[in-house]
Amino acid sequence: MTSQLFWDRAGSGEPLLLLHGIGSTHDDFTALRPRLNADYRVLAPDLPGHGRSPALPGRPTISAMADAIVADLDELGVGRVHVLGNSIGARIALELAVRGRARSVVAISPSGMNTPVERLYQGVLMSGNRLILRRLRPLLPALARTTLGRTALLTGLRSAPWRSSETEARALREGFAAADAFWQMLWWGILADMPTGLDRIDCPVILAQGSADLVAVGQTPRYLGAIAGARFVPLVGAGHAPQSDAPGAILMLIRDATAAAVRHAAAGSRALPALSLSA
Repeated sequence: MTSQLFWDRAGSGEPLLLLHGIGSTHDDFTALRPRLNADYRVLAPDLPGHGRSPALPGRPTISAMADAIVADLDELGVGRVHVLGNSIGARIALELAVRGRARSVVAISPSGMNTPVERLYQGVLMSGNRLILRRLRPLLPALARTTLGRTALLTGLRSAPWRSSETEARALREGFAAADAFWQMLWWGILADMPTGLDRIDCPVILAQGSADLVAVGQTPRYLGAIAGARFVPLVGAGHAPQSDAPGAILMLIRDATAAAVRHAAAGSRALPALSLSA
C-alpha cells in the first residue's frame, strides 16, 4: 500500500502533525518549520486535492479527509500524534482527537462552529479568493518574490502579510489557484460540516484565534462548551492564518500542549491537567 497524500517529513522526536487550511499547502507553516523540525518529528501533508496530493475519489468531508490521514499515518507506522492545525486543518485535528489519534491539539481558528450567516460570509470570501487567484495564477510566482506582492496576496489571511516568505505566498498557487478539490472541500469540508463526537475528546486541546481574524469571526470560542478541559487563547494582532504573524506565540502553545499531554498520560484518566498557557 502507498500513501494517499504527499507528505513533507523532517526532524525526530515526538510526532507532530501539521494540517494547513483550505487554499494552501504544507508550505503555509514555513515560518515555524526550523524550530519545529529541531524539536519534533514533523509530518506535514498537503490536504487532498491541494499541492502535490491528489483529490479523494469521493466527497472530501472532514471524516473522509481524516480517514486518508489516518491511513497514511498507519502506513508510516505512526500512532497517536500531537497536532497543529489551522482553519479546516484545525477542524480535522479535532476529528483526529475524537478518534483517539491525537496526543494533543493546537487548533487555530477551526471551522465548523459557525452560524448560517457566518457560513455564507465565509463561502463568499473563500470563493472570491479562489476566483481572483485563479485568474492571477500565471503572475503568482513573480508577485510572491516581492514584499508588495506578498502583502497583496496574503492580506485577509495574515495581519502582517509583509512578514511572510516567498514560499508561503507561492503556496497560494498550488492552493487557491490550482487545488483540484477546492469547491468540493469548501462545500463538504466547511459549509456543510457539522462537528459531532467532541465530547469524546480525551487529550489536551488549546483553541486559538487571531484577534485580527477576518475569516473565522467568533466561532473558535464556541468549541469550549463542547470539548472538556479545552482552553482558548487569543493571538493578539494576528490574522486567520497567523503562522508568520505570531510564530513565537504558536510555538509556545505547542510546547504547552505537548507538556500537558505528558501530564495527562501520567494521570491516566479523563481529568485533563491544567494548561500553563504561558504564551
